[in-house]
Amino acid sequence: MKDLSDEQIAAAVVAGDTDAFAVLVSRYTARYARFAARMLGNREDGEEALQDAFVRAYRALGKRDGKSAFGPWFHAILMNQCRTTASRRANRQRLMVHDEVALERAVADEGPAAPAAGSEIEAAVAKLDPLQREVFLMKYVEGMSYEEIALITGVGVSALKMRVKRTADRLRELMGQGETA
Repeated sequence: MKDLSDEQIAAAVVAGDTDAFAVLVSRYTARYARFAARMLGNREDGEEALQDAFVRAYRALGKRDGKSAFGPWFHAILMNQCRTTASRRANRQRLMVHDEVALERAVADEGPAAPAAGSEIEAAVAKLDPLQREVFLMKYVEGMSYEEIALITGVGVSALKMRVKRTADRLRELMGQGETA
């Protein structure tokens, strides 16, 4: 089963071989767990969003348009799940009292499992608008082409190039603020 293409495995799942979906999960977990954790700022929220995205993908597999490859299709589901998770978290945080010192200590205590904890670039990326963070991670961390990002996001290539430029400008601004503080 592991030698089959994603589309062949997806067809097997739709045909009733529910265990075949585990092969897709194992193929995509590491890459997309990293993406989700960076999108949401911590590993736990990223893992939860990834699990929810896999459940959504499993349920929607029979409705999937066979024209798009599984990877980009799943990435779009995951991005939407990350947005939903971030939105829910923002709503929860509005109801909570914020202690900035405790929050900084909690982030610092995540240890080596956190992606480049404490690095200046990670701190700046965390401050980006979610759409900017999304395109930055896809382009520069995941190494996707503009065409691949366009397939996933539904945004045109020229608009993506502008978003990447604005994101780079914003990162430079954020990194500059860190140097003068």
